[in-house]
Formats: sequence, structure tokens, C-alpha cells
Amino acid sequence: MAGIGGMSLPCGLAPEDGLPVGFQIMAPAMQDQRMYSVGAALEAALLSKWGAPLLSQIPALAGSK
Repeated sequence: MAGIGGMSLPCGLAPEDGLPVGFQIMAPAMQDQRMYSVGAALEAALLSKWGAPLLSQIPALAGSK
């Protein structure tokens, strides 16, 4: 709508309730590559901290099979 790029990356789980927390990155118009570079750097830093993708660390929901 506004003509600017945006993306959201998972950043971890909230210590209070274990719900996922995200980080939103926005870039000026026509600067998508800059946004992708920042997102890739953040993702690499978080992956080195977690050792595995966040999705593999989210506990199963009660009652799910």
C-alpha cells in the first residue's frame, strides 16, 4: 500500500508464556535488496544462537497429533 518493502522474522520465544516473538524489518521504496541483506544477517545471527531453526524448538500444542 505504501510502496515500501517489509518482512518479519521469528526471533525467539517470550519467556513469560513461550509464545513466538518476531522482528519486523522495513526498507525505503526500491531498496528491497538492503532489507533482504539485513534479514539474512539477522537470521544467520539467530541461527548461530539457537543451533536450529526456531520452528523445530516450538513445543507441540496440547492435543495436537
